Amino acid sequence: MTADFDAGAALHIRRTESLTSLVRRELERMIESGELKAGDRLNENLLAAKLGVSRGPIREACRGLEQSGLVEVVVNRGVFVRKLSDREASELYDIRAALMRLAGATLAPIIEDWQIAELRALIGQMDDAARAGDLNSFYPLNLQFHHAITDYGGNERLMALASAIQREAHLFRRLTLHMPGRMLASNAEHREILKALEARDPVRAGAEMEAHVLNSREMLFGRP
Repeated sequence: MTADFDAGAALHIRRTESLTSLVRRELERMIESGELKAGDRLNENLLAAKLGVSRGPIREACRGLEQSGLVEVVVNRGVFVRKLSDREASELYDIRAALMRLAGATLAPIIEDWQIAELRALIGQMDDAARAGDLNSFYPLNLQFHHAITDYGGNERLMALASAIQREAHLFRRLTLHMPGRMLASNAEHREILKALEARDPVRAGAEMEAHVLNSREMLFGRP
């Protein structure tokens, strides 16, 4: 009987964790897409109704989002999408620029032709979205492009660090891409990155990746 109880409890935990993970991913998507913006309050009741779950998984997912820096808990007020200070955002840009330099330098000597083709296809799709002024299509493609470069390089620790920084960067990155002409300019920078990768030039690829990130920071804050 004890064994049955333990097995049942373990199954319940796994199901709860799975549901919490699904809810967390959906909340991350809502933040990434701008559906939930910096400063917005996460209303447990409304989110539970929207996602068709109880408040428990919402609460657990919010705890995970707090640990990853996407939300903050304000005592007696609730859970809010985190609003970064200019200093925090600038520091994230610096860290992300360094990581992307490493990602470009790591991938360039080992990139395969099929990977180059995948990156070129993403750039083409981003061109279409940029010309249409469609940020909601451009932004996820942009994320795919950067994720692909880190993933293709095969450095698992770099992938984990870049992913963690990227999650926090969702809180402000759409702001720069929303600026007039920035999507087209950003994709022109993607082309320069791809040229460096095609040339299998690690120094140039790293420099282009770093410059791409720092150009976005300059759009927000001006030159350091």
